[in-house]
Amino acid sequence: MSDKARILFDALDLDHDGTLTRTEVIIALNAKGPTLVAQGAIPAWGLGGPDDSSALFDEADANGDRVLSFEEFATLVDRRFGW
Repeated sequence: MSDKARILFDALDLDHDGTLTRTEVIIALNAKGPTLVAQGAIPAWGLGGPDDSSALFDEADANGDRVLSFEEFATLVDRRFGW
């Protein structure tokens, strides 16, 4: 798992509980997205609107439990962003 995936996961984990909810992903990417792009934590083409964030969540939620572990999240973003 990449260091970039960890940085991005931690930035999106708004309540710092070690998991991501759909709401956290949507809110955090909307609020922090431009800053994360500027920091190099996410490619500019990786940002989108709420529907894109929701789709990313659905794709990453491999076990269907409606929360993302770091491992689920990192597997997707490492592949999608080529990390």
